[in-house]
Amino acid sequence: MKNLTEPVALADVQPSAPVVEIVVPIYNEEKVLETSIRRLNAYLTASFPYSFLITIADNGSTDSSWERATSLAAELANVNAIRIEMKGRGLALRRAWTQSRAEIVAYTDVDLSIDIVAFLPLVAPLLSGHSDLSIGTRHANGSQVDRTVKRAVLSRTYNYLLRATLGARFTDAQCGFKAGRREVVQALLTAVDDNKWFFDTELLLVAQRNGLRIHEVPVDCLDDPDSSVDLWRTSYEDLLGLVRVARKAIADALHVQVPLSHYRTAGSAGGPWRLARLAVVGVLSTITYLLLFLILRAVTPAMAANAIALLGTAVLGTAVNRRFPLGIRGIQYATHHQLEAAGDFLIRVVLSSAVILAFQVFAPAVAATIEALAVCAVVAVAPLLRFLLIRPWRGARKRPQERPEERGVRQREHTPSR
Repeated sequence: MKNLTEPVALADVQPSAPVVEIVVPIYNEEKVLETSIRRLNAYLTASFPYSFLITIADNGSTDSSWERATSLAAELANVNAIRIEMKGRGLALRRAWTQSRAEIVAYTDVDLSIDIVAFLPLVAPLLSGHSDLSIGTRHANGSQVDRTVKRAVLSRTYNYLLRATLGARFTDAQCGFKAGRREVVQALLTAVDDNKWFFDTELLLVAQRNGLRIHEVPVDCLDDPDSSVDLWRTSYEDLLGLVRVARKAIADALHVQVPLSHYRTAGSAGGPWRLARLAVVGVLSTITYLLLFLILRAVTPAMAANAIALLGTAVLGTAVNRRFPLGIRGIQYATHHQLEAAGDFLIRVVLSSAVILAFQVFAPAVAATIEALAVCAVVAVAPLLRFLLIRPWRGARKRPQERPEERGVRQREHTPSR
């Protein structure tokens, strides 16, 4: 028998990484652990079409939970067990997700209060590449919930506070039924400080702050009447967590190194406000170019004035776009953005120089203002030409290299679960 007194390496459980790893955090759950794990394993074996691993994450149990967990891991091929000596659900999830090699990491509460038939809908948008995180929600149309009035009121109030104070766009932060793409989750963990019950709320807030897509799945929920969670103490700690995250958001300290492919997704998912900010920056950049060109045109040849004005607005515009519409500071993706700006600069220089040359050859007496306006119009439409020229090449290059999952779940070849 394997020695299970230490965390079991995934390689010891399966020769290759599973597609999905489901973490079940536990603390003194000897009464329900075996029944729940066997039920979860049986359901996934019979109904889930991808390879999976169930990891029981014991965070400091003082009853027989750890012994039962190791026994289940020794008996069931798709079950693993790790032990963290310190208490904290967030700590258990952090440890399990950090060492995971699965494509998708997920978790569910040990009481299986969320109907596990929703598990495939939970992970499907992650496998297809549609979303970065996926969460169950008890507050959506189609959800069926049986819970006490106290729990329902506290949950609704808490999620209302999240929306009112931090602009949360998800509806159920506390539902114990979540999943995410491993590389995204591991990146987000670097900005998540909490190791207790506020852990997954903070994870979602950091994800939203970085522009990642969060998919919500309506779930059926039957609350466990024997739950040992101290609702009032947890609510107090959650409020402290909200204050801490709000302070970090004000200090702009929630940005993480999200993998580039997901950053590209985030860049297109910022909604109308981000597009509006991009448009405002574009208009201001064009006006700045026109003013610079007119000033420089009075002391330098038109070609030089044009090149200097374009270079100045390219550098300034790239910096402003990174900071405000995209919300990026420091050197994150700086090389990538500067290369794109260089391509944009070259296209604008070529087109605007051609217009200036045409004026010099065919209308040398034209006023400098008319010349500047004509060049400015060309400069303004240059980004559209750049988009049309680069987009097909970029799409053909990205699909097989950066986002292979976009080709669809059905094209994947996965090892069937045992």
